[in-house]
Amino acid sequence: MKLTRKQVLSRAKASELDSVKKLNCWGSRLTDISICHELPNIEVMTLSVNSISTLEPISHCQNLTELYLRKNDISNLGELYYLKLLPRLKILWLSENPCCSQDPCRYRMTVLRNLPNLQKLDNQAVTADEVSQATMEGEEFIAPPTVISSTENGHTGPTTEQNGAEVTTESESDLLNFSMEETNKIREQLGMKPLPRDKFSPFASPMETDSGRKKKNNVLNAILLLLKDLDTEDLEIVQRTAGNRIHQLQRKELQQER
Repeated sequence: MKLTRKQVLSRAKASELDSVKKLNCWGSRLTDISICHELPNIEVMTLSVNSISTLEPISHCQNLTELYLRKNDISNLGELYYLKLLPRLKILWLSENPCCSQDPCRYRMTVLRNLPNLQKLDNQAVTADEVSQATMEGEEFIAPPTVISSTENGHTGPTTEQNGAEVTTESESDLLNFSMEETNKIREQLGMKPLPRDKFSPFASPMETDSGRKKKNNVLNAILLLLKDLDTEDLEIVQRTAGNRIHQLQRKELQQER
């Protein structure tokens, strides 16, 4: 799926692309983000849980300071070359991409070798010792990665539609595994107060009595985020469905009282 101008302006609540400062497209099944070429002033971009495979379009976002790319299809660490062109980038979340899985230590050292000015990588603060170590142990990229076509790899292209059931299941699972930082980023964009640490734990133990409430908070955050993309007709459907669900719960409560 291609990220369009209309989608960007709608989600960012902006009238022009060059006025967009924050953009949240979490879980939108995106494969094409070439519109980023037209976002010179964007500062915070959330693109986690999509199907993005190249970071080249992001290299044009010269004012970008925070980039969230968790759980995409970035298989080549050489894509870091494009992020080297972003002088203000301080926070990067790249974990759970194919390029991160083989050797976690080498992965972190390579990222910091190419992006030594990062303050936080994958929700973990970067230390001066790590940056120094990365100069010896990380791999540096001085040229763009070689592009290999999908036919050369034996693939015919994106399979999002063919694997729709798998994508849906994965997305539903992700709703319950928001990181605290991503969740609060969404809440901020919705005009909501951030959750304090003692009220949020994405890895809550089953023994915790309030684990159900925490999961509901995460699901609610995701639902509120999705509402922004619905039109009047869609919202009326949501309203009717929610009303029916409320009536069902009320009837259940009355039956239990009896």
